[in-house]
Amino acid sequence: MEIRILADADAVANEAARVIAAEARAAVAARGRFIVAVSGGHTPWLMLRALAGEDVPWAGVHVVQADERIAPAGDPDRNLTHLRESLLGRAPLPPEHIHAMPVEEADLEAAARSYARTLEQLAGTPPVLDLAHLGLGSDGHTASLVPNDPVLDVGDRDVALTGVYMNRRRMTLTYPALNRARRILWVVTGAEKMEMLTRLRDGDIAIPAGRIRREQAVVLADQPAAATLGEA
Repeated sequence: MEIRILADADAVANEAARVIAAEARAAVAARGRFIVAVSGGHTPWLMLRALAGEDVPWAGVHVVQADERIAPAGDPDRNLTHLRESLLGRAPLPPEHIHAMPVEEADLEAAARSYARTLEQLAGTPPVLDLAHLGLGSDGHTASLVPNDPVLDVGDRDVALTGVYMNRRRMTLTYPALNRARRILWVVTGAEKMEMLTRLRDGDIAIPAGRIRREQAVVLADQPAAATLGEA
């Protein structure tokens, strides 16, 4: 696992945008398209806005969601709301190339299966994402792979549902889907992430994030998040 430490959240967002743009150019040149899974959060929205200014072959880019809250369309809790605001209107990404998790459906189990089929149509069977962008919670969660939830044990599906976590159920990509990705990009900012970033670096599988594969993974962290990385 490669770890790059940058000054602050803005620097992390800008570097993440550069990494994604380079991966997009390489994937489109090699395979004709770039499939990226995006997680939510303040720094990721900055990252996507920065990405709009990068050299990206947008016609070949497809954005899928790493996770989403079960909430109505347009709800500020929805990652999709911010994802669209951050990209559409700033970049020439075809709107239909943002593939939303269908969390408004009445039958959420069927909706999860439907999204798994969407991933297969985009990225093969089984689907292989070109890049999975992940964050790190102060409790060690990533995507919506949250502590003490049965979703952590799902090994036979690429998309699954959680129980209630921070007042919302979630739909999330599972370990099999994320660990199949060609590249993992961690974006970690804020002093509240210090302990979990150290545990992630150390490969601590007691936290959900520690079960994401380390090969072809790069962590972009700001100085507050990385403050204790040099300690024994």
